[in-house]
Amino acid sequence: MALTLSEKAKNVKPSSTLVITAKAKALKAEGRDIVGFGAGEPDFPTPKNICDAAIKAIQDGFTNYTPASGINELKEAISQKFKRFNHLDYAADQIVISNGGKHALTNIFRAIINPGDEVIIPAPYWLSYPEMVKLAGGVPVFVYGETANNYKVTAEQLEKVVTPKTKALIMCNPNNPTGMIYSREELKPIADFIVKNDIYCVSDEMYENLMYTGEEYVSMASFGPEAYERTITCSGLSKSYSMTGWRVGYTGSTRELAKVMGSVQSHSTSNVNSVAQKAAVEALNGPQDEVESMRQAFEERGKYIYERVAAMPYVTAPKPEGAFYLFCDFSEALELCYKGEKIETTHRLAEILLNDYEVAVVPCADFGFPKHIRLSYAISKETIKKGMDRIEAFLNALEAVKSDEMAG
Repeated sequence: MALTLSEKAKNVKPSSTLVITAKAKALKAEGRDIVGFGAGEPDFPTPKNICDAAIKAIQDGFTNYTPASGINELKEAISQKFKRFNHLDYAADQIVISNGGKHALTNIFRAIINPGDEVIIPAPYWLSYPEMVKLAGGVPVFVYGETANNYKVTAEQLEKVVTPKTKALIMCNPNNPTGMIYSREELKPIADFIVKNDIYCVSDEMYENLMYTGEEYVSMASFGPEAYERTITCSGLSKSYSMTGWRVGYTGSTRELAKVMGSVQSHSTSNVNSVAQKAAVEALNGPQDEVESMRQAFEERGKYIYERVAAMPYVTAPKPEGAFYLFCDFSEALELCYKGEKIETTHRLAEILLNDYEVAVVPCADFGFPKHIRLSYAISKETIKKGMDRIEAFLNALEAVKSDEMAG
């Protein structure tokens, strides 16, 4: 009998954001001056007080196994954060601490999905959602946000795709890749939809601290007890505290679901790094001034990159309201020629930008919108300016398709 691999695993697409980031880093190592608009990783160092807490944990010998779902001290800190920021009551035994937000989402899907269950995913979506759902045995069902509504979906759209097999809806707010925010008025009908159809809502709130509208953040679970019972609130410390490599994510849910997710985690990874958990306690309980400083810097960068793109030909984008992404529609550019050849796809456009203009961007076919590109502005303003100058030079070099080519 020949050796075979899991068909489920073989069908998983590699993360295009990580592939592009890796290629950009390889070119940088060769000495190329690459501007990377790829990965969603803050360029700020982890705040010193957080690092100091980690060092103290090591010096104190806090280096052994912890309970699989996390230490109680961190669960209590997360519980207080939920009360303070999200206006949600999750006790310590309703919280599971995982190895980053991606792992928290994986736990959720393993805990709620049975083979053939459908999960509604609004598009544009973070490219990992469909793969996670499929790995858990579920079936992704896509609903496409309209440009006129800043790529946000409505309850009316969701009603058109719900079936008896629907198990959950994923909501990402602020959104990756669009940078858009669902307001309280937009979320309420969606919360009603969840309750009416008796399905779960997986609420990915990883970018909750990165808002630029001046409004208070609204969590999906805050729309009354029935929405709360059906919502799994997922977040982490990677983006807000510049702790991407520390790998600390968490969920708040019902006790029943938290217990199941804790069991799932106990047989997969067990506990999050013990030292990182102590650092996370300090992050949540300590001073928050650096979190606000980073938020302000991202807001300033987002304003700048949006204004630059708005002034360029052949590309449009909505003004970012949160996270640190600009979602750019390059449909017009794809109809033009570069060095005599029609561009046609954003993958080709991304190759040209990387090879000829030393700019790394993320094509969004894997995010559900093949004519768009995501630009991450989690890099310095000086680097953003350099990259924008190069993208503008590329756009100015484009030419119309010749009539004989169109006839051919």
